Amino acid sequence: MLSSFRILEIMHQGVALLDADLRVVIFNERVGELLQAPKGAIEIGVSATGMAAQIPILGRSQLSGDSQESWLTHLLTRSTLLHQEICVGERIVSLTSTPVDDGGWLISCDDVSALASIRKDMADQNRRFDAALANMPHGLCMFDADKNLLLCNAGYCRLYDLPETLTRPGTPLWKILDYRQTAGNAPVQRDAYFDVVVEAALRGSAASENIVLTDGRVIKITHNPMENGGYVATHEDVTESVRSEEQIKHIAGHDPLTGLPNRTLLREKLEKDLALGSGAQRSALLSLDLDRFRHANDTLGHAVGDLLLKAVTDRLKKCLSEGDSIARLGGDEFVVFQEKAQTKERAAALAQRLVSAIGERFIVEGQSVQIGVSIGIAMAPDDGDTADGMLKNADIALNKAKTDGGGSYCFFEPTMDAGIDKRRKLELDLRQAIAGSQFEIYYQPQVNAGTAEIVGFEALLRWHHPERGLVSPAEFISLAEETGLIVPLGEWVLRQACKDAASWPGHVRVAVNLSPVQFRSPSLAHTIISALADSGLSAVRLELEITESVLLTDSEAALATLHHIKGLGVRIAMDDFGTGYSSLSYLRLFPFDKIKIDQSFIRELGDSKDCAAIVKAVADLGSRLGITTTAEASKRPTSSIR
Repeated sequence: MLSSFRILEIMHQGVALLDADLRVVIFNERVGELLQAPKGAIEIGVSATGMAAQIPILGRSQLSGDSQESWLTHLLTRSTLLHQEICVGERIVSLTSTPVDDGGWLISCDDVSALASIRKDMADQNRRFDAALANMPHGLCMFDADKNLLLCNAGYCRLYDLPETLTRPGTPLWKILDYRQTAGNAPVQRDAYFDVVVEAALRGSAASENIVLTDGRVIKITHNPMENGGYVATHEDVTESVRSEEQIKHIAGHDPLTGLPNRTLLREKLEKDLALGSGAQRSALLSLDLDRFRHANDTLGHAVGDLLLKAVTDRLKKCLSEGDSIARLGGDEFVVFQEKAQTKERAAALAQRLVSAIGERFIVEGQSVQIGVSIGIAMAPDDGDTADGMLKNADIALNKAKTDGGGSYCFFEPTMDAGIDKRRKLELDLRQAIAGSQFEIYYQPQVNAGTAEIVGFEALLRWHHPERGLVSPAEFISLAEETGLIVPLGEWVLRQACKDAASWPGHVRVAVNLSPVQFRSPSLAHTIISALADSGLSAVRLELEITESVLLTDSEAALATLHHIKGLGVRIAMDDFGTGYSSLSYLRLFPFDKIKIDQSFIRELGDSKDCAAIVKAVADLGSRLGITTTAEASKRPTSSIR
């Protein structure tokens, strides 16, 4: 059995026992080692005063522990427990002096350097956390399962002008909301605040909602549920961004020249109204194309042409009845939707009013202008029950009206759809073209506006048909998407573009458009990786362009795919920005590297103040978000790079 002295020597802690006269009775070597005592400073019979004389740290006052007295002073004047943490060389030593019954003292010490370091790190981390919390631009709060406040930051208080009494832990949420009701900044719909809390709890993940306040502000509240039933929430004032988004949404859904809804908004209305109709009532879609407008526009100038289009818009509106709607698709193309046509006779009567109104002479800027209008009519549900079907059949009828000489209207007839045979032949030719390598890539330069330096090239596909010559992508891309041929065709473009770009200067990138159909292909990521590996092209030199339509369906899966691709190092650009009114929302969901302003805005930049405002707004938005902004010109490449 080990003796008491042997036990003392193998202890990790340093120990010394002093008698009532404060002289050493028992000690181990460890106590001297920890206190870095010189030889003989701690020996049996040595007094506490003698120890302090040779171990100066014991005679100095300490700022840590329960007292600021020195170890020696405490032992001489008091009879209570003393705990101190003292610095001995590079160590932090915990020194505990415990009074014993006979008037003596038990002295114990231990190396707590590691623990002290951890405590210091935690203290530093807490200070940083407090600083971050205090300086957050957004409000942050934490509530327990009973909706009692646990903590909040200064941003939360400022956001709602809360008094200090309502920011203390334990404050019920209902008291805060009652105060805000009195202060005039409560939620307009109070239940909406709790709805998002419930949604987050049910999902087990963050949930966000924009809450409108009675003072007109819009606050985005994001709730993150905690395991104990409580939640952490951030509050962000998004009033300006929401208003900007609504403005851009309106601009993106309307023609800047006439103020009419554009194709995007038209399709949305058609799909909704056709679905609600469900065959119970007949409606008519009238596709309009102005006769001789191009001649007037070319001879009188674009400025007069714009004024003429506005005058046409005014006349068309005057012909409509309640419930009818009108949209401009671009150029001199308009669409009128007669929701309650019921009969062909009513649709024909509207068409005749439109033809007569537009056929009357216009006086623009003192000049007499004579134009006309051709109209194709499709009736729902007979000629289609979807927006695309109705638009297609109305256009087919419009082509017949123009072929017949213009200035008239024509109803769609199934026999008009002779173009189906042409489409079948084009599909067969397209399949043979893919197998027979009839395609070639042209490259359109991308130039830095500040330095005039070419920073990249956009890959543009061209089809060299053995009989028809050069076939425009406008004729075959949509067909390739419908038939699924866009997947192998797109893969060829991607591989060839990477192969070509690998031989270019190292700072020059290549941009490749991804079709929505191609984007949804499960083999897309593998194709990208394989194309980069086979060509030896660095991923950072490849830029993939997508349109908003990629994100319109199953946006969560699309965003996951985008993050996967971006994780490879590939750049992602949003093409045709501004043509869809959800574009701004997608910029918040995914960190795009580039946005390309749609060329429709660029074409009218010099003639339309609205277009100029849109372009500037988008450029400023891109700058603030750190996203490169490209003004997309007409895609007319001048050469092929090999």
